[in-house]
Amino acid sequence: MITLTDPAVRRIKNILATDPGAHGKTMRLYVEGGGCAGFQYAFAFDDKKDDDTVVAQDEVEVVIDPMSAVYLAGLQVDYTESLTGAGFRFSNPNASGSCGCGKSFNV
Repeated sequence: MITLTDPAVRRIKNILATDPGAHGKTMRLYVEGGGCAGFQYAFAFDDKKDDDTVVAQDEVEVVIDPMSAVYLAGLQVDYTESLTGAGFRFSNPNASGSCGCGKSFNV
């Protein structure tokens, strides 16, 4: 379904360990309308739902709702830190285009 790079796994583990709002939750990755290209990636820490797809990698679970799963199949999630900023980066084989920030895409 999706792949998490080692830096992404480390960052998610760090958030789960240090953010009180994430305690006992799972990372939810989803797609919502918006951004400069039509769709944008989003995540939140949430409880699992019965119809979620669960992706487990290196003791980290990511849940994806059925609607978002259509757009996220094959997605690679990375986490980078540089002088210009830090954040999750998405490489989506389903995207036919994206904006310069890399946070929104179209299909």
